[in-house]
Amino acid sequence: MKIYLRLLTFVRPYWKRLSVAALCAVFVSSLTALYAWLVRPVLDGIFINKDASLLMVVPLAIMGTTLLKGIFSYGQSYMMHYVGNRVIIDLRDRVYLHILRMPLGFHNRTASGELMSNVMNDVGYMQTALSTGVKDLFQQTLTIMALAGVILHESWRLALMAFVVLPFAYYPLVKFGRRLRVISRTGQEKMADLTTHLQETLSGIRLIKAFGTEEKEHLRFNLKSLQYFQNIIKSVRVSEVTSPLMEFIGGVGVAFIIWYGGFQVIKGETTPGRFFAFMTACLLMYAPIRSLSLTHNMIQQTLGAAERLFHILDTPTEDQADTGTFCLTSVQKSITFHQVSFQYEGTPSPALKDINIEARVGEVIALVGESGSGKSTLVSLIPRFYEPAEGKIAIDGTNIREFTLRSLRNQIGIVSQDVVLFDLSVRENIAYGMKDVSEEEIIRAAKSAYADLFISRLSDGYDTVIGERGSKLSGGERQRVAIARALLKNAPVLILDEATSSLDSESEYMVQQALQLLMKNRTTFVIAHRLSTIQNASLILVMDKGKIVESGTHLDLLRKSGIYKKLYEIQFKSKPREI
Repeated sequence: MKIYLRLLTFVRPYWKRLSVAALCAVFVSSLTALYAWLVRPVLDGIFINKDASLLMVVPLAIMGTTLLKGIFSYGQSYMMHYVGNRVIIDLRDRVYLHILRMPLGFHNRTASGELMSNVMNDVGYMQTALSTGVKDLFQQTLTIMALAGVILHESWRLALMAFVVLPFAYYPLVKFGRRLRVISRTGQEKMADLTTHLQETLSGIRLIKAFGTEEKEHLRFNLKSLQYFQNIIKSVRVSEVTSPLMEFIGGVGVAFIIWYGGFQVIKGETTPGRFFAFMTACLLMYAPIRSLSLTHNMIQQTLGAAERLFHILDTPTEDQADTGTFCLTSVQKSITFHQVSFQYEGTPSPALKDINIEARVGEVIALVGESGSGKSTLVSLIPRFYEPAEGKIAIDGTNIREFTLRSLRNQIGIVSQDVVLFDLSVRENIAYGMKDVSEEEIIRAAKSAYADLFISRLSDGYDTVIGERGSKLSGGERQRVAIARALLKNAPVLILDEATSSLDSESEYMVQQALQLLMKNRTTFVIAHRLSTIQNASLILVMDKGKIVESGTHLDLLRKSGIYKKLYEIQFKSKPREI
């Protein structure tokens, strides 16, 4: 109930429509009870007492009751479905935004397919509960109360016998509901596994085709589908036993009522009309009670998905965890690392250990080393994608934790090997994340990145939609769009993460030209496998197992005859000339 009540807080902005729906529900419930009450004048007045005047009044009353009930039922159903579906939109938006604001560590340990399942499947699972579920819960409860009033009015003795049955119907409802909640949560986890597998295979379709593993991946998908199917069948077994069980319990109650009520009619202690009015109310009560049991089962299944969603919403976002209060507007002197260490969650050893760096404004700091040596982790600490476990990173002497995340990241431009482009136009990708950017500024950035020429040749120029992850562009073209984006941002700090490692010679030359312009007058951190691209760096840091093992200029490191010189000789396949 606590979780469901929390879910209902999302309904609060739509209280006016909800109030109209509630008013309609009151009328529907009252008119349903009126049906039962009209049985007595029909039997006692028309058929037994033969009152001709009632022949005109009662049929008209039944027709009017039916018409009004239909109108109010439509109004209630429309309003509740409007509110329920609007709440789903709000909830999905809130979960999506919350996921976007979560730190990178959260995304590293959570499969993207599982998050997709949260946003789409879990939220969608609650759609019926928040529209039909709330409607039935409110209206059927009112209907039962109204019919209970008729029952008590007609015969309190028979009413007591009818109400004795209710506790026996309530017990299995609660027991099966709890079981359904557990099964539903497991089912949502199975669906998340299925969505994760689907997302992985579609994003890796080239690899699957290259290795001919279509059948293998199909078998994996089929296995996960069967696991989800088994969970659904388990849920069906539990939920479908509720209705027949309650129907049996209700049948037992009706049998006793007919026996006792018939005995009273025979003895003359009550009239046939009063008894059948009572029986009609009891029979009319069965439908809302059965509906409530189904609604209860549906709500219990919904709570499994709600628990998963609230677990995400209760996890602090980057903004909530951010303690920064100052606004960073520029970098005047330097960026320094002082005794910085970092370890990924769940890993046995640190990714970085005792890192000390001073990068003065305008300098180019190059990072080299084997894969896994900590280069990308080091530059990821600058925009606070991760937080150091020990030590501090400072800009102009101020710990970067004291700056707000937004202002810090506004001062940093990033171009990586794995360029992220969206299924938008070229113009929108270049201007991504920036406000009030003119057409002239976009074109100027594209020209500076040597991208204007190939953009102009596209079918719709700057309005060309480039496909998912820029699939309609080559690797070099994607890199130049990313460089144009960084040029347009014009941030004083630049991070280049292996920006040219996977390009052909011609593309690399053009990208290098664009990068040289991008790096001008900026404090730049460069990660590079190709040492020829960093020979003019102000400082080269050689990393190994999370530590800086060598540092100096290109010529200094060649003289030391250490790791850098070995890497250099391997790449150029000849010994460097004597220094």
